[in-house]
Amino acid sequence: MYKKFSLVVLLFFLVGISFAQERYTANLFDEIRVETATYATKGGENLDMDIYLPQNDSEQERATIIFVHGGGFSEGQRDGEKIKAFCTRLANYGYVAASISYRLTRKGKPEGFGCNCPATEKLNTIYAASEDLLDATYFLIENRHKYAINPQQIILSGSSAGAETVLYTAYQPPYCYGLDSGPVSFAGVIGMAGAIPDTTALYDESAIPSLLFHGTDDNLVPYGTAPHHYCNENDKGYWLLHGSYTIAEKMQQLGAPYWLHTTCGAGHEISSSPLKDYFDEIIEFCKDFAIDRKDEQRETIIEGNQNTDKYTTYNFCSE
Repeated sequence: MYKKFSLVVLLFFLVGISFAQERYTANLFDEIRVETATYATKGGENLDMDIYLPQNDSEQERATIIFVHGGGFSEGQRDGEKIKAFCTRLANYGYVAASISYRLTRKGKPEGFGCNCPATEKLNTIYAASEDLLDATYFLIENRHKYAINPQQIILSGSSAGAETVLYTAYQPPYCYGLDSGPVSFAGVIGMAGAIPDTTALYDESAIPSLLFHGTDDNLVPYGTAPHHYCNENDKGYWLLHGSYTIAEKMQQLGAPYWLHTTCGAGHEISSSPLKDYFDEIIEFCKDFAIDRKDEQRETIIEGNQNTDKYTTYNFCSE
């Protein structure tokens, strides 16, 4: 009798653990396989992606997170050490993670992506990267059975130039991929020091759940609304961008779900630090906002010092 009772208690205990360790909220998969695939060829260049897949997983429709690296559209790699660690951890939690290469159209250009790069070329650069991201998404959806992907649960994420790319792409109308389930809207977007060129792109149907990381003293991509790279008005590259704070304001007006994560006094380093430092917040956003469709507006402020008078001072930051 005692042995039977102990066995029942043990079974209940193990079942409790399995329920507590829910997919997307806990590290469930130790073995991860990485597969590299070419999703497009443009101008003689193969555009590849690394796909991180949890092994020994029976789920056939998994949420997927696509990551787009930064580098000013002139450099950067999809397989940097921080990115590989980030994507591996996502797969540990049951996600399919894909890190993509895309056309670096400013590579080798002496004016780069700064104040000497004409504003029209900047927009064309982001458009080309967005086009590549959509092609990568199409490749994953076309191969959804091979990779066990749910096409209605694809989340975009990106850093710096990659954040500009994913935000520009995410706030477009739903895309048709010929699926029986209908057009595909991205389930969510994560921008790490990103911005958009036009806030009119945000309206009721396009305002998907957004996690926005930014530092108030970013000197490249504005936290609020300001010129890109803080160029002067007479510079060729003068171009107003709307950063995370402005995006959040528009989302608030629309009553759309968002999470604005602000670090007071921080600069452009916020474009990469969340990959490690705020991984738990990313996991929480993906599960609660993107997958479970939690309708919430949240703001997190990391205290620091507003240590320069070049940028707008926000009264919620420490003096």
